[in-house]
Amino acid sequence: MEVVATNEFGAQSRENIEAQAEALLENMSDEASESADFLSFQLAGELYGVEIKDVEEIRVWERPTPIPRAPDFVCGVINLRGMIVPVVDLRLRFSVGTREYLPTTVVIVLRFNDEDRERLMGLVVDAVSDVVSQGQNELYPAVGESLVTPYLQGLINVGEQVMSLLDTEELLNIERILRAHS
Repeated sequence: MEVVATNEFGAQSRENIEAQAEALLENMSDEASESADFLSFQLAGELYGVEIKDVEEIRVWERPTPIPRAPDFVCGVINLRGMIVPVVDLRLRFSVGTREYLPTTVVIVLRFNDEDRERLMGLVVDAVSDVVSQGQNELYPAVGESLVTPYLQGLINVGEQVMSLLDTEELLNIERILRAHS
């Protein structure tokens, strides 16, 4: 399922992207009970994924409110139904690609429940791709060292591509983000 639709001029309307994101989230909840495991997305031409159970919402890109003296990869914060949610640009965080916000750019809001608190964070990605089931595919360990490696749960084959599965707990670890800035 491709989440991005364009009009005859190649441009996307905000309403189209919002409708597609909503349809994808509905599809996720329908498929979650039928062994759908991950939401896949594009980042600098590579395929990444997060566990569906951790996805709170998919939002159309809107410039967040900046935070003074924040790391370059922290775009700012958004108000999500009364909660202040930090937004991180994964391209900048992982040093892949450049900061370029296109009509396909979305923010995936992730939720992680810790022992004593709930954490939310928005991740800026190039485009949402599909709902993916692990099925019989084996989860392979991450290979090599890069800025992405500490955030990986592993690698999985998705058709002809390899998807890097990200660990939500590590992505939302604010202490790690602050250490990266110091």
